Order: sequence, then structure tokens, then C-alpha cells
Amino acid sequence: MKIVIIGGTGLIGSKTVERLRKRGHEVIAASPNTGVNTITEEGLAEALSGCDVVVDLANSPSFEDRAVLEFFETSGRNLLAAEKAAGVKHHIALSVVGTERLQESGYFRGKLAQEKLIEAGGIPYTIVHSTQFMEFLSGIAQSGTVGDLVRLSPAYVQPIASDDVADAMTDVALADPVNGTIEIAGPERSRLSDLVARYLKAMGDNRKVELDREARYFGALLEDGSLVSDNNPRLGRITFEEWFATAPRK
Repeated sequence: MKIVIIGGTGLIGSKTVERLRKRGHEVIAASPNTGVNTITEEGLAEALSGCDVVVDLANSPSFEDRAVLEFFETSGRNLLAAEKAAGVKHHIALSVVGTERLQESGYFRGKLAQEKLIEAGGIPYTIVHSTQFMEFLSGIAQSGTVGDLVRLSPAYVQPIASDDVADAMTDVALADPVNGTIEIAGPERSRLSDLVARYLKAMGDNRKVELDREARYFGALLEDGSLVSDNNPRLGRITFEEWFATAPRK
């Protein structure tokens, strides 16, 4: 089976490409770096020729509200049109648990626009909603940092390791379309402020985490359940301690 991974050189993409190739499939790691660009359409038709499944893992290079929306809308329209022309049988996209609940955030408005394009696109599809990746804990800490203080919401999170995400995306790529959404999450639920404090301590970082219920998460105010799934998600196997033991130290 020929499978094209959009964003195939990124964190999740590279791991998914490796897993699918090990299972014997023809896999194209598509990204601007490899000559495939869903914004300009460069190389897109050629990459999708004879393709059975497309997995869209691309992310906006900018988190500015207008740029995010334009990226997901333009990329989504171009990709779906190229898939129709190529006769693609299954479109898969990675999105975020809580997207529909976090529409104060320009990023999540962009993700919801992407999902609506997929739902209306006429190609059998599966949307995978994932909780936040453990690999992004550093960025979350930085987003709330002022001086030596990190102000973060105490809302619940259930972070998932990128290896577990790639395992899930591989399985979805080899399964039938569900024409709906499935959810994946890490094995442990904790409060965002507590988890980041735990991460910083393990890193030997002296910044202090302060619980702040008004702290925003990429522009959105959080409630306890905003970032977690109660919809029987597929759970990853890698705990925070197991992930941290092998995570690169920066």
C-alpha cells in the first residue's frame, strides 16, 4: 500500500514513516524539505499519484491567529483537492483533544477549520484527537514564564509520548476509515501546573510554578476538563517517568 505522510519529517511524522516502512508499505515522507508543499502545491500531485492513504501531520509554522487559520485552510483545501484527483481512499489528520472547546485560541480555531474541511471533503476520513505531547512540556513552561516564575492553569492534562502517538497513527493508517473522530491520550492524568513543576524539578530548572486559574493556554482560558478526554480514548503505554528517562536534555 502506498501511504503519503504530510509532515513526514517532523516529530510524529518521522516516527510514523519508520513504523509503516517496517511493516512493508511504500511510504512517502512529504514536506517542503522533500519537495512537497501543500501551500504552494509544489510536488503534491506527483507525491499522491497512486496513493491509497494520506496522513496529515503538518503544523503551521506560525502560531499568529491569522497565519494559523490561513495555513490550515489553504493546506487543507489543496491537499483534499489533490487527493480527490488521485483517488485517495482514506484521509487521516492529527488534531487536538479539546479543539472544539478552546475556540478563544486562534490556533484551535485553525484546527477546527481544518476538521470541518475534512468532514465536508467527500473523502473517507479519520480525525485523531490527541492530548498534548510530553515533548512539548518545555514549550508550555516557556509560554507561562515571566522572569523566574511560571504561571499555569491547574486544569487537567493527560500528556502522551510521541512514540505512543506514532503507534496510534500507524494503526489508524492501516485500518478502515471511521468517518469520525477517535481520541488518544497518555496513561496518567494530572494538573498542568503540577506536571510542569514536576518536569522542571526533574530537569534541575529552578523556575517556580505558580497556580493561576486565569492563566491562558495559547490564548484560551481552561476549565478542568478542557484538555482531557472522557470519550474512551486509546491510552498510551509510556508514563512520564519512562519518557523522561530517555528524553533529550536541552
